[in-house]
Amino acid sequence: MTNKTSLRILAKRWLVFTLALVLAAGCSNASEPEGAASPASPGKFELSFERLDTDLTPEPGASLLVWESKEARPFVEEIMKKFTEIYGVEVKMQELGTMDQIGKFELDGPAGLAADVITTSQDHLGKAASAGLILPNDDFGDVTRSEHEPVAVEAASYNQTLYGYPIKVMTYAMFYNKDLISQPPATMEEVVEFAKTYNDPDSNQYAFMFDAPFFYFSYPFLGSTGGYIFGKNGTDASDIGLNNEGALKGMEVFASLRQDVLPITAGDIASDIKTTLFSEGKVAMNVTGSWLIDTFRQAGVNFGVAPIPAIGGQDSVTLSQVNSWYVSAYSKYPNAAKLFARFASTQSAQLLNYELTGAVPTHKEAASNEAIQSDEITSAFYKQFSRSHPAPSIPEVGSIWVPMDAAMVEIWDGKDRKEVLDRAVKQIRDAISLNAKQEDKPAEPEASKSPF
Repeated sequence: MTNKTSLRILAKRWLVFTLALVLAAGCSNASEPEGAASPASPGKFELSFERLDTDLTPEPGASLLVWESKEARPFVEEIMKKFTEIYGVEVKMQELGTMDQIGKFELDGPAGLAADVITTSQDHLGKAASAGLILPNDDFGDVTRSEHEPVAVEAASYNQTLYGYPIKVMTYAMFYNKDLISQPPATMEEVVEFAKTYNDPDSNQYAFMFDAPFFYFSYPFLGSTGGYIFGKNGTDASDIGLNNEGALKGMEVFASLRQDVLPITAGDIASDIKTTLFSEGKVAMNVTGSWLIDTFRQAGVNFGVAPIPAIGGQDSVTLSQVNSWYVSAYSKYPNAAKLFARFASTQSAQLLNYELTGAVPTHKEAASNEAIQSDEITSAFYKQFSRSHPAPSIPEVGSIWVPMDAAMVEIWDGKDRKEVLDRAVKQIRDAISLNAKQEDKPAEPEASKSPF
């Protein structure tokens, strides 16, 4: 049986494995929300909720509608209840995925049908802010900047204006099987050395796997060594750093892994395959996000989580997503909406969110809480996040994903990295220029779809 054939068989086995997990979850009385780390035990924190230190007061007769995802409901219901108890403002929640909110908001906002407070990530912020759909975080701007990680504040800002009230972070890190490797490697050089003793391609046994064909997951091999998407902290689309000297250095390490660590073609690297292999104890280290924690637990893997090993002598830098509350510019009760957004993003609120859903905090004091620091999984994701680059919030970021995904495939499969990156950057510039000419069109081009 060829290696490629066996990988295809694994893909089919993954479907069976996934179905089994779904059936198991259906028989359970409780399950963890997708995309969340493991929640703490209920009542683990001594939380204090009280009126905010501000002169801002809700409008007479105010009531609010909040949009949030299904996974966040346990937290949102509890925080709405506390807000109503303190401020006397009724708050209702409508389930809506964070990726779907801006599109619906563009239509429902002017019609007066949209939520007063929405939740989304920074890759949609530029579109919302430039269209005047949301209000700046002005009344609580200073305290938000002081309390949250700089990466989170940057992600919630557009054109040097803070709009969001950060809630939680999402990025990826390295899962490792403790039965196969007791201590996670600190550098890629250590990964290479381990691979020499562990790899057995004929048996689909690999030391280290990551989604090499996808730029989102391969970004550490550019960002860690000096590459970047856009200059000025992701705000200057005229300055593209995806083919600079640092990016080329990191791509040298990236390309070398094909020979030294993961000797398979880009076409045979797929998330479902590596998830199956890690679940079966075939892969020692697997770079992915927190959304697979429960999958690995149900598979019985004795795993830990650690930051991705250093690349080219530099700490690994991932891309991160920050979800924040945003206040509608169409809200009839902007004061109440601002108060809720602030109230639902404080230290106590983020600890409650972690307790009920496992959300990784953006609030510095919440993240430093002893219970979270002692949680190996959450603290590892937070550590990786603290050294991450937030995906740019400007609309031009939509033009990078398709060209850079294609570039990762070509470089992994042996093409000249400088030639490939130069071509990808040219394609990005051309797409940005074309999109600028078509900016009056309501629909985004296919190439501008975000991976988030």
